Order: sequence, then C-alpha cells, then structure tokens
Amino acid sequence: MSLTEFRDHERDLYRFRRRLAVAGVGVLVAFGILFGRFTWLQLIRHEYYQTKAEDNRISVVPIQPNRGLILDRNGVVLARNFSAYTLEMDPAKVEDPEATIDALAELIEISPRDRNRFRKLRAELRAAGSLPIKTRLSDEEVARFAANAFRFPGVEIKARLYRDYPFGELASHALGYMGRINDRDLEQLAADEQTANYKGTDYIGKVGLEKSYEYELHGTTGSAQVEIDANGRPIRTLSENPPIAGNNLILTLDAKLQEIIEAAFGDYRGAAVAIEPKTGGVLAFVSKPGFDPNLFVDGIDPQTWAELNNSPDKPLTNRALSGAYPPGSTFKPFMALMALELGKRTPDYTINDPGYYTLPGHTHRYRDWKVGGHGKVNLHKSIVVSCDTYYYGLSTDIDIDVMHGFLSQFGFGSPTGIDIPGERGGLLPSREWKRKRFSRPEDQRWYTGDTVSVTIGQGYNLATPLQLAYATSILANDGIAYRPHLVKYIVDTRTGEKRPVEPEPVRHVKLNPQWLALVKQAMVDVTRPGGTASQAGKGVAYAFAGKTGTAQVIGIKQNEKYDEKRIAERFRDHALFIAFAPADDPKIAIGVLVENGGHGSTVAAPIARVAFDYYLLGKLPETPAVQPVAATAGAE
Repeated sequence: MSLTEFRDHERDLYRFRRRLAVAGVGVLVAFGILFGRFTWLQLIRHEYYQTKAEDNRISVVPIQPNRGLILDRNGVVLARNFSAYTLEMDPAKVEDPEATIDALAELIEISPRDRNRFRKLRAELRAAGSLPIKTRLSDEEVARFAANAFRFPGVEIKARLYRDYPFGELASHALGYMGRINDRDLEQLAADEQTANYKGTDYIGKVGLEKSYEYELHGTTGSAQVEIDANGRPIRTLSENPPIAGNNLILTLDAKLQEIIEAAFGDYRGAAVAIEPKTGGVLAFVSKPGFDPNLFVDGIDPQTWAELNNSPDKPLTNRALSGAYPPGSTFKPFMALMALELGKRTPDYTINDPGYYTLPGHTHRYRDWKVGGHGKVNLHKSIVVSCDTYYYGLSTDIDIDVMHGFLSQFGFGSPTGIDIPGERGGLLPSREWKRKRFSRPEDQRWYTGDTVSVTIGQGYNLATPLQLAYATSILANDGIAYRPHLVKYIVDTRTGEKRPVEPEPVRHVKLNPQWLALVKQAMVDVTRPGGTASQAGKGVAYAFAGKTGTAQVIGIKQNEKYDEKRIAERFRDHALFIAFAPADDPKIAIGVLVENGGHGSTVAAPIARVAFDYYLLGKLPETPAVQPVAATAGAE
C-alpha cells in the first residue's frame, strides 16, 4: 500500500482553502489600507499636500526697497544709493570658511581688509546667514566666479543696494551712517512691529538722520514668487509684488554753508551749529573732526574701527550734540538780561573793577580775565569788554535756584529736542541737583562761592554747542523759541507730495523789550571797536551781534598766571563765540566752540564771520578763517 493512500485529501484541501482565504483577506486588508490612505491623501488632504508641493517648488523672496535720498535745502544730494554685486558666504553651509576664502582668492582679489571684515561680522552675527566677503565686484569678477560656482557650495553672488555719501565727511554727524542689523535692532523692530517689513534687509540706520528717520527712509519691502529647482536655485519668477521706495528727506541744512564752516575750523577740533531763529531750522551742524560714513556702508573692518574709536581726536563723538563744555562768557548776555528782568541791576548801575572780586567777609579773590581790571563798568560795558567782576557781584544778589529758573527758559540744562538721537542736556546747576549729585552732606550744600563761578559760565555749568546756538536764536527772536530741526520736508516718492515739518514753537520767554534791546545793542558793540570781537567785525557790511567766551579746561591757582605756551595743547582753554545776524532782523544765529583754541575773539569769532558773509552775502572766504595764534594770556 502506497503512502498516498493514507493521506487525507479532504483535510489538505480544507487547509489549503483556509490559507488561501486568510491570504486573500490579508491582501484585501492591505489594499483596503492602501485605498484608504490614497483616499485620505488624494481627497481629504489634497489641498494641504498640494500647498506643500508648491512650497517645495516656489520660494517667496523679499525684494528690498530703494532707500530714500537725503538732500540739502537747495537740492544737493547728501545721501543716495547704488547697486553692486557682492560675493557672499553662509558659514553654516561651508565646512571650512577660511579655506574656502583662500580658494576664492585665486579667482577674485580678496584683500586683508575684506577678510578682517568677514571675520568681524562672523563673530558678531553668528546666526546671520549670508555674510559679505567682498563687495562691489566688477563684471569680470562676477563672470569668473559664475564659471566656477559649482566648486563653492554655500557661496553666491548677490545684487545689493548700498548707501553712498558723495561728500564723504561733510555733515557726517548730522547724516549718520548705516550698519548691519544686530540683535538690538531686531528687538526694536519687533517692538515697533516692523519685523515683517525688514525681511531681506541687512542694513539699518545707526545714528543721525539715518536712524531717527529710518522708517521714512526705508520704504516698504516687496516680494516675488520664484520657481526653484531641487538645489534651491531660481528658475523663473512667477509673480511679483514690487517694493515701495522710501521717502526722501529735504533738509534745512545748507551744504555749502556746512562746507565753509567745516573748512574754517582748519585743524582745530570743535563744533558749530547755525540756526534760523524764526523757524528753528538748522542751517549748519558741524562737529570736527568728522568721519567718512562710507566706511560703514558694507561693514567696517576692525583696523579702521580701532583707528576711529581709539583716536585721541575722537572723530566719532558728536561734539555739537553731546559735547558738554563750560559756556564761559557767552553766558553773560543771559545773565545781564536776567539781572535787568529781576530788577537786580539797572542800565546805570556801575562798579569799579580793580581786576578781582571778593565775597563779603572773605579774603579769596576771584580774578577778572584782565589784570588790573576795566575801571568803571556798567551793564552795557560789562558785555562789550566781558567784565568778569561785574557778574561776580550778582552772586550775592540772585539766588542760584532763581538763576536756574530764569536761564532754563533759554534751553540751558535740558535737551533741545532736535530730531536726531543722542543729545545731552548739559547742566544748569541748582540746589536740588547738588543734593542728588553728591553723597556727603558737606558736599551737598550750596555755597555762594559756587554761584560766583556760575555767573561767568564756569563752575558746574555745562552746555552743548547746540544749546548755545539754540539759546542765541531765542535771544535773537525776542524770546520766541522754536525746536531745532534738520528736516524741512518729507517727500513721498510715489506722488512727489512734500510733507512739511512745521516749525514748532516751544515757548515764549516774556522779556521787557527795553532790556532786550539794551542787551542786543551791547552784543552789537562787542563786534565794533573796543569790543572783544572787534577783529571779527572789521569791515562788515551788516551789523551783527555777538559775545566771545573762554572756558577753562584746568584750574589755575590764585597767584598763578595762565600761560598757554607752557600748557599742553589739550589742556588749553576752549574758545567760544555766539552771534546772530543781521542784528536788526536776525536770519541766522550761531554757536561756535573750538576745543583748546584759546580765545573766542581770535579763534571762534572768525568762524562765525565767514559763515555770516556766505549766508547773507554769498561771499566765499579767500583765506582760512582761523590761523593758529598765541594770543595774550587771559584775553576773551
């Protein structure tokens, strides 16, 4: 009997059919799952995955707008834009950035400055993405890299818009400069709800007008839908939402006047601000030395930054805005006006000046700048010859807090509110200020001797050159104060519509016209024979009013004679001059400070004279306004 005869064919067939059924069910379940998944993907989630697919194929690229121009009052362009090709690298996508730069240097000339700037940016902006290696590539360099681009993943050439300042240092502290957006900028953009509008933008205004009018100048970012390949390279533009260019700024500044005043300083350090009294428009805003804002346009290299930052001349310091100096004798017209207004002095009140002043019951002598004194001095003469002794006497007649209240009306001791950031408020002392300033009770007390120094613009007194010009403009404008401003119009680049920055009256200092006229006349006589600024007023074709000043940098002992020849240049007195012209209808007021210049009459006043000659008469200076001089000791 064979083996097959003992097999149960029915059972085998049953088992086979059962297995076949299980397999069939398994196949059906598998196909059911696949069908269900296909249904889910193709029908229910169709829109979602279609969008995802489009996102993989289409990239939305921000388009940077053209930044607005900055022009002076006569249409001279002070800040503009240019387009240039930039070689850039994303360090996150490159294994060895330094080796890559070495290889790139075989195709394109990369200077040590370019390398240093790249390293500086990489260290400061670790997550910034693409960073410039070299800017302003030539067409030949672009073509050379394009032929070898496959060798350098993570490196690309981009077309960028850059800021350009055609006059270099001219008005640099007013205009400011651009710089890469950093974390602090990002925080501010987020706070101002401007983050979306700055996508694709790498640079932002850092100081000056570039900063304070950033959102006017920047414009509105556009966008483009770009089809890309698997490697992320653009193939074609599908649609575009064009950007809107930023608005232009037309300034109150006169570029030629600015240039003349800057040149008039020669090699001296200092500052000068010229204001239109009837509007507050700033006609010139000078801080010397200046800097070239073009150095910051595509990122400043560490060596150049160190040179600027560590220079003893401090070219990055905005002296006009934040330099605080004793106002010296330029304070005297305001002191005289206060004495008249408060009834503490009359025009006829006369003193005999022996060349010093002694407080009642004291022996210490406060010296006048002129050895031997000025003889008989009334209020008019006290301004014309700048008699210190006359003002020392006010220290016992006018309380320091009363002084503070009156003089603060002319802007001393507080910011003017000019439309650029970084302004210091100077210092107009009071009892309250001294209590807060010092910790020891004996130092907190206000002494009459403190007031003596304040009356001639020394002691605790500090003012910026902007404040000096501002106070002078208020005096010139019969007590009406307008907030200083640099922007005259904001121009819409789409419509051409000019939006004026209206003159903003801040206050009206109520002054007796008789006393005001008396002080103004004395200031006119300062520029005439016998006055401390007679040289500056020599041969003038118009009448102008002024006041010289000299501010001590270091103290001189009571019996010690000041001799600038024996003092290091940086410890010599500062030279100051305030003025307005024409005297009968002021169109320009100016404050000039020359650091360590010695004397306002010989160094600061000539700068104001060339400014007036150009602005009022169109006259250009034939020779430098200021020549280094060794004036006699103590001259104002």
